[in-house]
Amino acid sequence: MAVMVSPSLLAANFLDLRKDIEMINTSEADWLHLDVMDGMFVPNISFGFPVLEAVSKICKKPLDVHYMIMQPERYIKQTAALGAMMMNVHYEACTHLHRTVEEIHQAGMKAGVTLNPSTPVCMLEDIIRDVDMVLLMSVNPGFGGQRFIEQTINKTQQLREMISRTGSHALIEVDGGVQEETAPRLVKAGVDVLVSGSYVFKAADPHKVIKSLKQLGESAQL
Repeated sequence: MAVMVSPSLLAANFLDLRKDIEMINTSEADWLHLDVMDGMFVPNISFGFPVLEAVSKICKKPLDVHYMIMQPERYIKQTAALGAMMMNVHYEACTHLHRTVEEIHQAGMKAGVTLNPSTPVCMLEDIIRDVDMVLLMSVNPGFGGQRFIEQTINKTQQLREMISRTGSHALIEVDGGVQEETAPRLVKAGVDVLVSGSYVFKAADPHKVIKSLKQLGESAQL
């Protein structure tokens, strides 16, 4: 199967974002992952719309916007105005998840739903056919560079079974601790999209790292 790679801007050099985004533009990356944090839903604050708007003007890759915030539905129109391809909201942050997913679609974007490590995939049983992607957090959201949570492998397999059983077309994305040891195991378990921050942006040759992640899908077919 083809594996997509969505490098996380959270690990980029914020003193020279243009350089890192131009690296992404010339790489084999499929999307650019943008983690928006509010300091309430998660214990950290990352960046907001001034940065998102600046990035959207120079990034040539589709924007994969991941909101780690309370009441993300407040920002659907603003996110669509950026030209974002995917708006990803947390299951735990949305009181009326089905309505939020519908509004994201009505705004012209694909809708993703994220699950924290402690939230079981069965909670998506009634909405799995309505979403375009499910993002499984393989670390506790809020900070980059954390250790991979092993249960994510089983969780990915459970989600893949649910998607197959229900006829859903949702992609599976995983974010957190994705590197040379965990990435092959995730692909084998059924992941479609790998989010990687530090492993990509801190590498001596980010282009090479992105290409190696992409090639995991080819290896899985052999």
